[in-house]
Amino acid sequence: MKWTSFQYDDLNEEQRAAAEPWLEFLRVPALRAGLYVLAPGAWDHQTPHAEDEVYYVAAGKATFEAGHERQAVRTGSIIYVAARQPHRFTEITEELRVLVFFAAPRA
Repeated sequence: MKWTSFQYDDLNEEQRAAAEPWLEFLRVPALRAGLYVLAPGAWDHQTPHAEDEVYYVAAGKATFEAGHERQAVRTGSIIYVAARQPHRFTEITEELRVLVFFAAPRA
């Protein structure tokens, strides 16, 4: 694949139709991308990943925890997390819609 494009509204519709919190929409050797959705009050069951990742909060409000650090996040927040770092979203007060980009796993 040399290139492709996605419409955020289409991804939202596909995720809602699937009724699953995770919708992977891109997988190539060097990168994975998906839409992660958590309802207010939901528990984020993430475990550390083998890849570095970047989150873009497209909508919502929550707290992001990584190790012993906590930070409020909201629409427009961008978060980087190194591979194998424990992390999760907590205190979700508005539906969270997050675009997630995973780098290729480290060798």
